[in-house]
Amino acid sequence: MESQETFIVKNRHAATFALTTLAMLAALPTLCAAQGNVTLYGIVDTGVAYLSNQGGAQAWKTQSSNLSGSRWGLRGAEDLGDGVQAIFLLENGFDINSEAMAQGNREFGRQAYVGRLSSAAQWASIVGAHVQDMDDLAPAFRVNNAIKYTSVNYNGFSFGGLYGASNQAGEFATNRAWSLGARYSHGPLVLALGYFMLNHPAAPGTAGAVGASGAGTGSDYRGAFALKALDGNGTITRHQTFAAGGSYTAGRATLGLVYSHVVFDATGASARADNYEINGRYQASPALLLGAAYVFTDGRSDTGQRPKYHQINLGADYFLSKRTDLYLVGLYQRAAGDAQNAGLNLLPASSTNVQTEVMAGIRHVF
Repeated sequence: MESQETFIVKNRHAATFALTTLAMLAALPTLCAAQGNVTLYGIVDTGVAYLSNQGGAQAWKTQSSNLSGSRWGLRGAEDLGDGVQAIFLLENGFDINSEAMAQGNREFGRQAYVGRLSSAAQWASIVGAHVQDMDDLAPAFRVNNAIKYTSVNYNGFSFGGLYGASNQAGEFATNRAWSLGARYSHGPLVLALGYFMLNHPAAPGTAGAVGASGAGTGSDYRGAFALKALDGNGTITRHQTFAAGGSYTAGRATLGLVYSHVVFDATGASARADNYEINGRYQASPALLLGAAYVFTDGRSDTGQRPKYHQINLGADYFLSKRTDLYLVGLYQRAAGDAQNAGLNLLPASSTNVQTEVMAGIRHVF
C-alpha cells in the first residue's frame, strides 16, 4: 500500500511510539479498508499454561491472549478524494476463558478512534515482556484523549509523535502523556528509537491520559508493579522511557538488539533500570517460525538496592493456514542481585528467585 501521511485523533492507543525490534520482528497486517467499507475482524487466542511457582505452588491453568490479545472490532473508511480517507476503528479486548472485557473493563478499550491509521505486536507473548513491562515495549496499557501523527515514508525514514491530554481543568500536567519516535528501514536493516513520558500517571480522577476513564472501568497501567520490582516505592510522579532497537535479516534468520532506559520518579523511593536484549528468529519452513531471546535487566533504587533479572524466552509458531496457528512458548526468569522474587509479566510472583512458564495454544485471525 502506498505510504501516506497519518494523523489520528484517539480515545485509546498504545502508550508509546517506541518502534523497537520487538515490534519489527512480528509483522501485523496493515489496517486497510475499501471505499465506503465497514469490516468485522478479530483474533481469538487461548491455550494452557504451566507455571512453576505461583506464590509458592505450581499451577496449571487456561490462559487467554498469549501471543496476541483476543479481540474483536469494527473498522471502516470513506474515500474523500485526493488520496484522503476518513476512517474509524472500534476494538474490544476480552478474555475468552472468563468472558471478561480487558483494558480495565472498557467496551472498546484496545482502540477507539477516528482519523487516518497504524499498529504492532511481538512474537513471544506479553508474559515474556521485560520485567513487568516497565518500558511498555509490549505494549500493555493505552493512552486516552490522544492525538497521534505519523509521517510519510521518506526513502525508508519515518517519524511520529503522540500526545495524551490530562483533560483536567487547572491540572494541565497531571496525568498527561507524550512520545516521539523514528524508524529507518533499508533492505535487511531496520533501526528505530523512541521516547515517552508520563506525568503523574493514573493520578486520582478518571479523565486523564493513563488509567481509568469512566464509570466501571479500571486502570490498565502497571507502573506500580515495575516500581516495586526495582525496589522503589510510593506513588509514581513521572515515568520516562528511552528505547532503541535494530534488526538485520540474512536469509531465513533475523537477529535483533534492543536497549531501553527506564526512570520512575516516585514520592517514596525512585528507581531506574537498563534493559539489554538480544533476540532472533528463524523461518525453518514457510509454516514454522522459531524464536529466542535473552534479556538482562539492571535496576537500582534510591534505597541503595541493585535488583537484577535474567530472562530467556523461547517460542515456536506453526501455521496451519494463513489465519490459524499453533504455538508453544517457554519463559524463564531468575531474580539476582538484591531482587528476591522472580515475577514474569502479568503473573503472580514466585516465592523464590526463579519462575518458569510453558504455554501452548491456538490463535485464529478473522
